Amino acid sequence: MTVQPRRKVAVIGAPLDLGQDRRGVDMGPSAIRYAGLETELERIGVDCTDWGNIPAPVAEATTMGDENARFLEQIKHACDNVAKLVVRAVQEGAMPLVLGGDHSVALGTLVGLAQAYGQGGVLWVDAHGDLNTPATSPTGNVHGMVLAAAMGIADGEFAYDQWPLPAVDPARVALVGVRSLDVGERELLHRLAAKVFTMSEIDRIGIERAMRESIEHVAGGSFVHVSLDMDVVDPAHAPGVGTPVRGGLSYREAHLAMELVAESGLAGSLEVVEVNPILDRENETARLAVELVASALGARIL
Repeated sequence: MTVQPRRKVAVIGAPLDLGQDRRGVDMGPSAIRYAGLETELERIGVDCTDWGNIPAPVAEATTMGDENARFLEQIKHACDNVAKLVVRAVQEGAMPLVLGGDHSVALGTLVGLAQAYGQGGVLWVDAHGDLNTPATSPTGNVHGMVLAAAMGIADGEFAYDQWPLPAVDPARVALVGVRSLDVGERELLHRLAAKVFTMSEIDRIGIERAMRESIEHVAGGSFVHVSLDMDVVDPAHAPGVGTPVRGGLSYREAHLAMELVAESGLAGSLEVVEVNPILDRENETARLAVELVASALGARIL
């Protein structure tokens, strides 16, 4: 009998909250760990090694900079630290699992993957598009620009050192669960070849079809990354998030979405972001995050 090798996962904490203006998501990585991440992954047969947290500045001790892209230089530096660890994980044969922090940390994940593999595809499971630029953002919050930045269309202000931007092929981007878009994001999506499933569309066709079509759309590049923002889930099930929006995925829809990711076998990296323990109820959102990560890595009911 051939024994299959256990999957290796490297946990990378990115306790960054400079990309948005509600404090608390910097504690997200700790909350997810406290909710039993390592124990749950070991239970389903995953070798989990925790590499700790990257250093991350705090707003009170940091200069904001340009109001159109607040704390951008500090965010890029933190994301570069994430990218280095993502590259290391790939080189060591481990799946990078990044814990945020706000969604700006995804830029580091995607840059690291592009450094290791070249341009790839991304499945963006999120209530928001994160497709603003410094010129279109109504808030100046970088977590709302990160996907545009990864595609190389955020006004060139996200260039840093030797980053390979664009890190993501715009033709291999799929957004699932979207229900809050700014004007500039809508205009950009009309020009992009991205696949987009709003919650209204998911209501009509179901989460299974939306996920299968999205996974097919992002496949074929050098990598497939899954970026899970916990605000994609309805606040009734995930109250502790940075930017909650009513009308999101149900508990079971969220699990099925991640189960389909596991079934596809395509995802080589994963991140879960925007858990805010300050706004949570008894760590409920972090516990759900652990469950969803496990589903994405192969956990099953039977």
